Amino acid sequence: MRRIRNILIAISCLLALTAHTQIVQPVKWSGEQIGDSVRLTATIDEGWHLTIISFANREWNDEYSGAFSVTLAKSELTPVRFNACDDRMCTAPEVWEYQEASLQLSPEGKREGSDTLPPGDGAWGGLLMIFLLGLLGGLLAIFTPCVWPIIPMTVSFFLKRTDKGAQNAILYGLSIIVLYVGLGLLVTILFGASALNDLSTNAIVNIFFFLLLVVFALSFFGLFEITLPDSWSTAIDSKARSTGGLLSILLMAFTLVIVSFSCTGPIIGTLLVEAAGHSLLAPAVGMLGFAIALALPFSLFAMFPQWMKQAPKSGDWMTSFKVVLAFLELALSLKFLSVADLAYGWGILPRWLFLVIWIICFAGIGIYLLWNIRTVTTTRKIIRALVIIPSFAFAAYLVPGLWGAPVKAVSAFAPPMEIEGREVFHDYDEGMAYARQTGKPVIIDFTGYGCVNCRKMEAFVLADDSVKARLKNYVFIELYVDDKRPYEAESQKSKVESLSIGEINSRIQREQFGSNAQPFYVQLDAEGKMIAEPMAFSTDPIEFINWLKQ
Repeated sequence: MRRIRNILIAISCLLALTAHTQIVQPVKWSGEQIGDSVRLTATIDEGWHLTIISFANREWNDEYSGAFSVTLAKSELTPVRFNACDDRMCTAPEVWEYQEASLQLSPEGKREGSDTLPPGDGAWGGLLMIFLLGLLGGLLAIFTPCVWPIIPMTVSFFLKRTDKGAQNAILYGLSIIVLYVGLGLLVTILFGASALNDLSTNAIVNIFFFLLLVVFALSFFGLFEITLPDSWSTAIDSKARSTGGLLSILLMAFTLVIVSFSCTGPIIGTLLVEAAGHSLLAPAVGMLGFAIALALPFSLFAMFPQWMKQAPKSGDWMTSFKVVLAFLELALSLKFLSVADLAYGWGILPRWLFLVIWIICFAGIGIYLLWNIRTVTTTRKIIRALVIIPSFAFAAYLVPGLWGAPVKAVSAFAPPMEIEGREVFHDYDEGMAYARQTGKPVIIDFTGYGCVNCRKMEAFVLADDSVKARLKNYVFIELYVDDKRPYEAESQKSKVESLSIGEINSRIQREQFGSNAQPFYVQLDAEGKMIAEPMAFSTDPIEFINWLKQ
């Protein structure tokens, strides 16, 4: 039991270490106008202190804790440069710029008290989804030809080795968890916070992941096999059998990771790619879910070895399982090609083509499993039917999407749909000029090509007939913050500061509305005055209608 406790402590330490790699922001600045002067105040989290503060051609090098405050004439106002330390680390130098007292901006440019979600999705909701995806991936990996046959051999090895076979098998399962959580942690360390966020829309990265998943899919189809060198697994396995104690169990777990790579690699790759676009913790959390599911049968069969007699034997059903996974990998790969295509405006994967390929993939699953169904046993016919029927049903569900149906089930993956009944502008100045000309109020939709929640809100809310009817009363300005195309001012027909369209749109959101999260909706009158508090993510059309003022 002591060894089990040590393994659990190791897992906790890995997760704790990952948690400490999050971006910390212990200092929040605010400004208050007092006559012709401005009072700047820094609120400092407990345990932290300001170490360097410079602005207004002055510099403070003392340490300040709790709060720091200074009153300056407006003519002295310059961006504040500062950093902070606690007893373990120091933050990188940051810049905060006072704009107006009513905004009470924090260093990130976000309004104090704002309840908007972080980019992509809610922090805990996103991590829970990644954990569940990891669990699903681990369960799928169990039934692959690289993992399933290893279970009885490994369990038998532990049961025969000592009188603590069941305990050792549990340690083996915990070792698997440590290894995969460590892999997720390694991804975080190698890429870092900002790089993980950039992965979501970077063209090269998305094209690489698209090609990677296509290669994995072709491998699952049987065109070739991706394996690590046999010498690796042989050497590790030999070392595990010649040693004892916890080290041998860890080596046995590492052997499983190496041997099963050709089957688990595509699943892990897909999971890590999906996790990269969420948060800093996501890769480790995803691997935790994957490892728990993968380790579960080893521990359970060791504790209840009689269950092995009832478990299905290895056979052709595993090949069928791999082919089904291949179709799924191929479908999921399009998400990454679509993000790059949309962000850079290539136009190579329109929504209808995306849906056509998905229809082919899911219909292909049904056709493949139906092809030789007469030759399998009655039990397997039933199991196949449980996959065939949903596959054909889902393919049929996607077909109306070719003619404009919202197909909400794939809203998080497919390119955004064009919603009729709206006057849509994609340039802020053009939209506001049209609003002044017509006298109509404005809705600004800050969105992103890589924003999953934006696609959900478009499918569940903006495509709703009642919402569309109300939106006809507005000028709708849709601003993508991750559009990589170079910005060109219409009035000058020249590039502005070599910035992209997305960077210009992101600057508008941060500087004018104090937010950097998407989706983010703002209502303005024709003169640009805000007429309602901004709205963030929601899938309830009624809530959105109640928010509208027209």
